[in-house]
Amino acid sequence: MRAETVIPCLPCRHLDDVLPFYQALGFEVSYRQERPNPYAAVRRGGIELHFFGVPEFDPAESMGNVIVAVDDTEELHAPFAAGLRAAYGKVPASGIPRMTRPRRMQGTAGGFMVVDPGGNWVRITRRKPDEPTPEEGRLARAVAAAARQADSHGHDAAGIRVLENGLARHADAPAVQRLPALVYLAELRLRTGDREAAAALLSEVDALELTEDERQSVAKDLATAAELAADLRS
Repeated sequence: MRAETVIPCLPCRHLDDVLPFYQALGFEVSYRQERPNPYAAVRRGGIELHFFGVPEFDPAESMGNVIVAVDDTEELHAPFAAGLRAAYGKVPASGIPRMTRPRRMQGTAGGFMVVDPGGNWVRITRRKPDEPTPEEGRLARAVAAAARQADSHGHDAAGIRVLENGLARHADAPAVQRLPALVYLAELRLRTGDREAAAALLSEVDALELTEDERQSVAKDLATAAELAADLRS
């Protein structure tokens, strides 16, 4: 007996706004029509999304949301990011469309967000929660709280406040614990257009003294810092 299938149907202004974006993410356009009304479907593995066109629709006002639960968000984020870089020259991090990086998020299982050109949020979430460990210190919880505000809710300014307050409150935290918070704060500053503040934070990251084992433990954050520095140079 076949299980039920649920397929979200999302709005967009024009089909040609959203379809190239999803193709960059590795989706296949499985159906398209223009009459009697614009309608299309895309599929990638077990993810299927349908779209309908409304010419007067404003993507900034979209309330479309889809949750995609996966075992490993990194495995999906990597090809998504590669496809966006190939299509757009970079991974758009602000505005519409955009995509965030996989992160823990306070009160949720964590993951990353894709906001498509129709303003629809595709939330890629872990099936199992990934909680900060005691070894990561209290700043790891501040990063998760900031990600809930900035990435999940789209409130970048609130995420910045959480990180700045956390870094000030835990100013004596070891360098290896401060680094992820500084890198995420630099990302949010760059996302909001404050390139000078982002550059200063990345300089602070570069000045941190880490052992080789510590560098290995924050390798993903260091890679993110390198990507942010490259974005600042472009």
